[in-house]
This record gives sequence, structure tokens and C-alpha cells, in this order.
Amino acid sequence: MDRIENLAVFVRIAETGSFTSTANQLQLPRAAVSTAVQQLEARLGVRLLYRTTRRVSLTPDGAALLERARDLVSDMEEMEQQFRPSPGAVAGRLKVDVPSRIARLLIAPALPGFFKQFPAVELDLGSSDRAVDLVQEGVDCALRVGPLASSSLVARPLGTFELINCASPAYLARHGTPGSPAELSGHWAVNYAAPGGTRNATWDWLDAGTPVQQAMRSRVTVNNAESYIACALAGLGMIQIPAYDVQDHLQSGELVEVLPEARAAAMPVHLMYPHRRHVSNRVQAFSRWLEVVLAPALQGRRNGAA
Repeated sequence: MDRIENLAVFVRIAETGSFTSTANQLQLPRAAVSTAVQQLEARLGVRLLYRTTRRVSLTPDGAALLERARDLVSDMEEMEQQFRPSPGAVAGRLKVDVPSRIARLLIAPALPGFFKQFPAVELDLGSSDRAVDLVQEGVDCALRVGPLASSSLVARPLGTFELINCASPAYLARHGTPGSPAELSGHWAVNYAAPGGTRNATWDWLDAGTPVQQAMRSRVTVNNAESYIACALAGLGMIQIPAYDVQDHLQSGELVEVLPEARAAAMPVHLMYPHRRHVSNRVQAFSRWLEVVLAPALQGRRNGAA
């Protein structure tokens, strides 16, 4: 193997945590995978991996090499694609991360169309409600909903998700339907706390364009959207959630919109990239496809980067 191939093997081992899985994924003998790492360590004069009978992990030198190695391998793949019989062909492995509900409701159902258009792409779709570290976890791009924290990442704005207020008929039968925000003190809310975020239950709305918050009583705090909606369906309190996320429940009558005149500000949606010299054609293709998939659920679509 040459140096770039050795680096590609090293990157895949770091991602899988296994020599055997790497050999299977790359269709190489396990001995060849071990030799690639040995050659790389010998050339660099450092140990890159800790090996035990159960797992493989990065040494500090291995962690330092990983980010540079990913960029070098990605650059080489891009360069090779430029000179293949089909210039600009989209191929290779793509690792993305999106919120769990968006993955289940919007992206996964549309993936057959993506693979029909880009059959040579191998997609690693992560879905969680936490903010992943794109650089440390080797993620090519991530979809983030809500205000962005300051970072060195590149953010492409896609639009916003409209938020609505809703509750179950059972909850409203027990506690009544609020007629205005002034009546919120007599109600309960399901509290949503994203990993690393605040756990204070507040109800948000716009009053003549000015954001307003009010503390709410809450019996339960959850940290993912599935549980958030499930608690509302169980009658544990009112929730504020993107409209697309509960359309089926609203249509079936399992949830009812409340206080439509006092909605919270729409949540911005961004596609995030690591700070690299260029964005691969795989990421560009996925970004364009994703924007089309999300379009029906987004309002205020915008182009460009910030």
C-alpha cells in the first residue's frame, strides 16, 4: 500500500474501532490492515493506536493525526474523481448527522431517491438530538435546528421551522384550553432539555414581534423529540414543536393546536460543515438533495452561507 492508502485504512480503523470491521468494509485481508498501520507508525515514528483483545482506540498522536488524515484522504478521492471516465461523479463514504425526528420522518423515507441519483455513495446517517463535534467525530456535515453557538464551523442557512403550540384532547379536558398567554400560569408544560442545555421549563411566544418567556409548571423533563411528543400524547402537558413534526397527530385529532396567535419565533435551520479548504462533491450533492427534501417543511428558505 502507498501512504494515502495506509492513511485511509487508519481513518477507517479510527471510525470503526476494529481491525476486523475495517478489513471487511475495505475488502482487505486483516493482515493487510495490520501491516498498513505498522508501516504508518514506522514512518511517523509514533504509536497511533492502543490495541486490546476487545477494542482499538487512538493514542494522543493518533488523535492528532486523524483530522489531517481525513482531509488528505478526502482530497485524494476528490482529485481521482476528476480524472475518472465520468468527471464529477459522486462516490464514496459520506457521514452526516441530523436530529432524530427529521431523520425518521423526512430523510429516511426519501433516501431511495437519493441512492437512485447517487448509487455510488455510502451514507453513514447519524440521528440524535445532541450537537455532535463534527471534527472529532469525523462528520462531513450536520443539520442543526435552533440558534447557533459561536464556532469555527461553516453554516449554510436553509430556512426556518414554524413552531406551534399543542396539547392532547385529554389534557385540555382536564385543564381547559388556554384562551390567552395570561392563562398559562394555570397550565402544565412538558419540559424539553437538550443535552448540555437548560432544564428550566419556559413557554415562549412573540408579543407584537417581541420575544416573551414565562416559567411553566412541569412534571417531566425529556431530552429527545420522540419522548417530548409521547408525553404530550399522554396528556402530561402542552408542548411547542415544529409544525411538520406533529402534522399526522393534528390530522388524526391526537393533538390539538392551542394559542395559535401566540406562537414562538420560528427556529432557524442550518447545514454545518467543518472548516475545510473545500467541500467535497459528495457533501455538495447531499446538501442540494437535502434542501429539496426539507423544502415542504421549511419556511423562509434562503441561500448562501454565514
